[in-house]
Amino acid sequence: MEPSLDDVLGSVGTRLRALRLQRGATLAQLSATTGISVSTLSRLESGGRRPTLELLLPLARAHQVPLDELVDAPPTGDPRVHQRPIRKGRETIIPLTRRPGGVQAFKHVYPPPTRHVEPQQQVHEGYEWLYVLSGRLRLLLGEHDLELGPGEVVEFDTRVPHWFGVLGDEPAEVLSLFGPQGERMHVRARASRQ
Repeated sequence: MEPSLDDVLGSVGTRLRALRLQRGATLAQLSATTGISVSTLSRLESGGRRPTLELLLPLARAHQVPLDELVDAPPTGDPRVHQRPIRKGRETIIPLTRRPGGVQAFKHVYPPPTRHVEPQQQVHEGYEWLYVLSGRLRLLLGEHDLELGPGEVVEFDTRVPHWFGVLGDEPAEVLSLFGPQGERMHVRARASRQ
């Protein structure tokens, strides 16, 4: 038997409180992040206020969890990330994660250049990890001029001036992990015991 709407919404407060405490945040800090008053946040957590979409969206963003996790939505049976490619000029970007905030994963498809483009390095907040799947990529990173081929990986702070473009006549496909606030990727590997 599926839980009723009142049961589902009634359990949201408990999850909100647990998420806030897990992050070590106070109601005042969460209020400053979301723009929701401390009293409203307190009533949401205690079950004294019914959650609405207008309240849950900024809370999901602040806690960096999907909205369906806040309301404990039933599983849809399909865990795949449905890709919706984004066109940026001639480049195709395919988001591979659907979680708001935090480190995001993308697949980039860069077409070969149709004309000579003068590299223009840029800087912005963040931290990036790139893995070349196919093709060849040129990366200007500060004073470094690097050629990357399939299987090669780079990671860098995006506050360092950088630019990349395709080398040769074939497109380049790249996997990218990007932390917008400078979050770094954490790789944990343990040797297998034989």
